[in-house]
Amino acid sequence: MKKKHIGSSFDSWLREEGIYEEVTASAIKRVLARQVEAAMKERQFSKAEMARRMRTSRAALDRLLDPGYDAVTLSTLRKAAAAVGRQLRLELV
Repeated sequence: MKKKHIGSSFDSWLREEGIYEEVTASAIKRVLARQVEAAMKERQFSKAEMARRMRTSRAALDRLLDPGYDAVTLSTLRKAAAAVGRQLRLELV
């Protein structure tokens, strides 16, 4: 009988390489950036309008929307969620 999968899972490989947490955090940031951008499009907010509603600068909003920039604060994420009428929900698993 042939095995359906050979070797370890991708998550296991990331852990073995010692980069699981970093890769996971980066993936979460990318998802959040896409969700904020989708909510902006849904509400037809320009970047300038979104920044105004967040009470922040366009540069700060650009950093939030940049999938490669991972130093975004919870405060910034909360402001972005509130600006598009959503709530930020975090959970530890």
